This record gives sequence, C-alpha cells and structure tokens, in this order.
Amino acid sequence: MSQDRAPIVAEVDAVVVGAGFGGLYMVHRLRKLGMSIQGFDAAGGVGGTWYWNRYPGARCDIPSLFYSYTWSPEVQQAWRWSEKYAAQPEILAYAEFVAEKYDLKRAFAFESKVSSAVWDEVARRWTVTTDRGDRVNARFCIMATGCLSVPRAPDLPGQDSFEGETFHTGRWPHEPVSFEGRRVGVIGTGSSAIQSITEIAKTAGHVFIFQRTPNFSVPARNAPLRDEDYAAFWEQYPAYRQMVLEGTAGIAGGSPFRSLTAEQQRARFEELWNIGGAGYLGALADLLTNPVANDAAADFVREKIREIVKDPEVAEALLPDDHPIGAKRICVDTGYYDTFNRDNVTLVNLRKEPIEAITPAGVRTRDQEYPVEAIVFGTGFDAMTGALLNLDILGRGGFTLAEAWREGPRTYLGLQIAGFPNFFTITGPGSPSVLSNMISSCEQHVDWISDCLGWLQDNGVEVIEADPQAQEDWVEKVNEAADKTLFPRANSWYIGANIPGKPRLFMPYVGGHYRSICNQVAAESYRGFRLSKSAGSATQRMAPA
Repeated sequence: MSQDRAPIVAEVDAVVVGAGFGGLYMVHRLRKLGMSIQGFDAAGGVGGTWYWNRYPGARCDIPSLFYSYTWSPEVQQAWRWSEKYAAQPEILAYAEFVAEKYDLKRAFAFESKVSSAVWDEVARRWTVTTDRGDRVNARFCIMATGCLSVPRAPDLPGQDSFEGETFHTGRWPHEPVSFEGRRVGVIGTGSSAIQSITEIAKTAGHVFIFQRTPNFSVPARNAPLRDEDYAAFWEQYPAYRQMVLEGTAGIAGGSPFRSLTAEQQRARFEELWNIGGAGYLGALADLLTNPVANDAAADFVREKIREIVKDPEVAEALLPDDHPIGAKRICVDTGYYDTFNRDNVTLVNLRKEPIEAITPAGVRTRDQEYPVEAIVFGTGFDAMTGALLNLDILGRGGFTLAEAWREGPRTYLGLQIAGFPNFFTITGPGSPSVLSNMISSCEQHVDWISDCLGWLQDNGVEVIEADPQAQEDWVEKVNEAADKTLFPRANSWYIGANIPGKPRLFMPYVGGHYRSICNQVAAESYRGFRLSKSAGSATQRMAPA
C-alpha cells in the first residue's frame, strides 16, 4: 500500500531513476559534486532487482566477496558476507546497509513509478513525471533502471481461468509462501526457475517442471565463508582492484583448446566443475570463440548430467543441444540435477508435448492435463531495454526512445543515446552489462558519468549528447565484436529472442578493453559527444570515435 504524500514539484540538477546498486552509488557521487538530486523507484525500498526477486533459492551467481562495492573501504571493513554465494535477503540487507550508512534513501521517493521524461529544447532541461503526480525539472536524467527489472509476463491461453495461485519469480510476494504438500507447476527452466525448483521440491507434494529449452547449469559449491577465505581474498584484493580499474577482470582464462591434450582439457574441466560457479566458462581461453573448444566443454557438462540423473530418458531431455555453452546465460545451481531423482518431481518435456492451455485446475499439454494447485512462472525478463521502453521518453523534437530504437537499441558506449541530450544510462545496451560483474560495471559507469558531469561543470558545458555518427560507429563495433564469438548462435535474451516482436540485436559489448575505451574518450575531451556551452552558442561537435 503506497504511503500518502503530496506530489513532488521541484527543480533539481539531476533525476536518478532506480535505487539499485547503480542508483545508490550515483546519488553518492552526485552529492560529492554538490548537485541537488531527486531519485525515484517503483519499489518500496532500495535494492533494485534484489528488492523484487525474492523467490525461493534466489542467489547471486557472482561470489559475494566480488559482488560488492569497491568504492567504500568503510563498507568493506564493516560488512561480512556469510556465504560464498549470498542469498537474496543478505544481498538486500547489504544494499540497505550501504544506503543507511551514506544516508542515500533520503534522495529517493519510493513507490513512485516514473511515467515520462521529456526534453525541453528551450529550457534545456528534462521534465520527469511519475504515477504519484510528481513533476520534476532537471538538467540531467540518469537511468539506473537495471538490465533485468521488467518481468516477461506469461502469455498462455486460459491463464486467467486458473483457480489456484500464480507467482512470477521476478515479482515474488514479500510475505512467506508455503508449498508444503502442494502440487506445483513450474513453467520455465532459466536461472530463476532452476534456483527455485530445488527449494520448492524439498517440501512440495509434487512438482511438475515444464521445460521447453534445457539450459546448461553448473554447481555453485556454495559454502559458509571462513576467516581463511577472507584472509585469502584480502591478500589478492589489491591485484583484483587493479584488474577492475584496468578493465581486465573477467571469467576468460586458461589456455587455448589446441594447446592442451585431451587429458589436460578434462583435468581443467573437472577442476572448475569441482570449484563451482560460472568460472567454468574460463576453462579454455577460446571457449566462447572456438566451436570445437566449446563442444568439448559442453560435452563434459552433458556427461555430468547423465551421471547425476538416474533416469536415462529424463537425463536426455535435460541435455542442452541447441546452443553453445555460455552463449545463453549459464546457470549456477545447488542440486538442480539431483532434484530430478526425487519421487515428487516430474519433468514435462514441452518439445514432445507442448502446452496447449492453462485450465482452471492445472496445465494442459497436447498429451494430458497436469493438475496443480499453484503455478510458478519462471519466464524471464524483457532484458536490457524493457525498463526504458516502458517509459515515455521524448528527446529532441519529441522523438521517442521507442522510435529511436525501433530496429534495436543504439547507444554510444552504452552511456548515451543520440537525440537525447543530458540523458545517461547506467549499464545500458552497448556496454558489457549482463556479461560482466554487474556491481563492478555499475561502479564504472557511475564513476564515468560523475567525472563527466564534473568536467562539464569545470568547462562551462551545458549540454552533452552522443554524436549520431559516433553512435553508429559504436553499434557497428559492438556487432563486429559479437560476430567473432559464439554468442549470436543462441536464441537468447541477449538478443531479445525471448520477447515476441523484439528486434534481434546482440545487446552487450563483448569486445574487451571497454573501460580503457571509455577512459580514452574522456581523456580526449569526450570524443564522440556533441557539447554546447549555452543556449546561444553553437554546438561543439567532437570527432567521432
């Protein structure tokens, strides 16, 4: 229930949309610049994706010690993670801890969904409105709306007729949900579904898992963090921090496929399988570029699935066979494949018997009806662009963002969009975003934007906007980088394939050296951006990248 309050009518330097890890740090940095800020978030508190995603088993797939801010030594010393992979309540508590320590909540109006952002050409300011009647004018509009923040709504015939309870992993209730003794249907087998299935099956009477496309999943090997784990982390922290600053940190590693014998390859796969986590993709340096190397890594995982799942027919149905490993987001699980050995779990292979309809009593496939009392939709997100395109964003001349992105998202560096002056996106399409440690990428974008705004102040620049040609050159660079990898071979949400009608375009940047590129652009007085100092002066057009 939204708290009553009067609409906010204000003039500020910057509006920040989103109170996740990017938005919180953005407020902190803007304050250091002496700027006035108004933040908005549709949620009831801070945390972004970790506010909404409260489904059973929700965890980050980046180790907790690395899924942490690096900008605050005080937070690093005061906060201690309990597990290698922290669960959602602990990550949300971390966000709240940071927000309280730096008094960041005060900048935000919560339970306030932004409706529109409109650029005023004469005033050279953005007007931002919300569903609470707020109307704020700001020089800068900064979107920290997240890459996985708009759940993909299920669209199945008859779903409104279902008489039981329905849930979406991306909008889980805040009050506890019990499935004890109940018959539950889970539709989808992406990361959220895989995490929730293992927990739901522990107490449910029976779980029917409706799978269309099997995904690769590797064990997390989660465990409590010990004093010696922290000691080892702090010993390597200076080198890790340097890698983050230089933009060389990542999962890629190991040796090229052809430089290893078959025995060495297997030893490497086994080593990383036993360590656990998405670091498995770093088994070979060319795993995501060499089909032969990728096949070897994928075959090893398929072999493990056959070893774990006792029923051969079920095991075969769980084997991913339509995409290279890593070309879709690899899942990190705790006992997922073991779950299919339970007597109360049934895998429904939708390739053999597709869903025809949701009925009042359950789920009907082509072959039979499965009676369930609750349905969990793990149907994913409208990734990377959904949160922005759900708003009415109007740039120069009333040109909408939906029109600008009609053929797919186009940005310069994932930070700005031509035709939308003084408008920034944190981890937007065209940046590494979802193929990186998101909290580190949020930090890098916030630092870059903050340094940029400080430079604008120091140099008397009023407006900054991506140059259209620089943007087109960057989009081409993003596409060229993707085409050198195996990523385009999968119908993934990286290219928008999970959303009917969404343009197919590989959205993250995978070309490497991203931070150094951004730093060089800034060092060259923001090359590739158009700058103007006042309403009466001519625009200074910087050379395209």
